[in-house]
Parts: sequence; C-alpha cells; structure tokens
Amino acid sequence: MKRVLLKLSGEALAGNKKTGFDEPTVLAVAAQVKKLNEKGIEIGIVIGGGNFWRGRSSRNIDRVKADQIGMLATVMNCIYVSEIFRSVGLSTEVMTPFECGGVSHLFSKDDAVDLLKKGTVVFFAGGTGHPYFSTDTATVLRAIEIEADVILLAKSIDGVYDSDPKDHPDAKKFDEISIREVIDRKLGVVDMTASILCMENKMPMLVFGLNEENSIVDTVDGHFTGTKVTV
Repeated sequence: MKRVLLKLSGEALAGNKKTGFDEPTVLAVAAQVKKLNEKGIEIGIVIGGGNFWRGRSSRNIDRVKADQIGMLATVMNCIYVSEIFRSVGLSTEVMTPFECGGVSHLFSKDDAVDLLKKGTVVFFAGGTGHPYFSTDTATVLRAIEIEADVILLAKSIDGVYDSDPKDHPDAKKFDEISIREVIDRKLGVVDMTASILCMENKMPMLVFGLNEENSIVDTVDGHFTGTKVTV
C-alpha cells in the first residue's frame, strides 16, 4: 500500500483517562506514523471527537449545534496530535471543510494530494463540515477523495466482533468479513452511511486495536491481527 487514511478514535487517544489526551499514547502513535512516513507511505488522518464530546452529549442542545460542537472537538484533536507529530520531526498540515481562521487550511483534494506526495501527514479535521454526518463518514469520504488504498481503522477494540465484547465475553472476532455482511448484520464497524460509501466505492478497511503495541506499523507491514473488511 502506498497511501492510507488512518482513523484514530478520540477515546483511544485519551488512554485510561477516558477524556482529554494521554500524551504517551499520542507519542506512541507519532513514533509509528514516523516509521511509516520514512518508508514512503503517504498518510492522511481523521480523528474522532469522543474524548471531548459524544454526538448527543446533551439532550438540551439542538442536534445541529451538538454536531457543530463535535466538529470543533475534532479540530482540537487534530491540532494537538499534529503538534505532537511535529515534535518528533514530521511535517503536518491540518485541513478543515470550513474556514477556521489561522488554525487550518480549507480542504482541497488537489492541495491534500500534493501535500501527501511531498511526505506531509495531512489531518482532515471538522468532519464533513455538515451536521448529521459522523467522523466515520468523513473518514470514508476523505479516503475516497484522496484515492487511498485502504482505511486503517484504529479503535479501542482489536477488530470486528459478532457482538459487543464488552457486554458479551464469548463474542466471536472475525479475521475477515465483507462490508455487505457488516451492513446486513448491523455490526456497527462504522455507521451505515459510511458503510454504504465503502461498499459503493470499493474502499476496504483494516480494523485493529490502537492500544496494541506497534499495531499501526504491523498492520501496514502485513503482520495483522485485526479484522479485514473486504469490498
């Protein structure tokens, strides 16, 4: 694979604290991304906002406003992680689908691809820029737009299961599963809109646990212990 879109869970970046940032966790991610960058892998990144705000964190807030708060949470995450990446010697850029002052650059496919080809790690913050769409959908959309070879889905669990392993200790983990079966069984790897986008645009995903040692590099190198979602 030459170009990948890495989706990082906001909750996973919070580590055991469950909220905010766990800097050792982010530094470990930065070290892995640097290894891939040095091998010539082009890397785009989307980060969820769950370490600050879950989509419906308050029922007293209008859905559109709640989603806008979530978009801004992802911007904060991308700025922070981008700076940690820079501290280990990576070149980074943060792009958003809406004007964000001097904080980011406005998303453009052409600009993003040019940066990726130069070895810059590009963060796609702010989701799709619209309410009612999750960072799952933004991940698949950006992966399609930049013509990524695969989505690397780094989650707080180590793959796709037939039921939630937190609630069902006997849950079965899949080594490989088609996106059609994910949709039919409503397994929730990514949300339904994102799943359909993957299926229609033939965008495969590799799902694995972020907190497993060296999991990002191992996944790209083929030493993969998660779940391959085929198209």
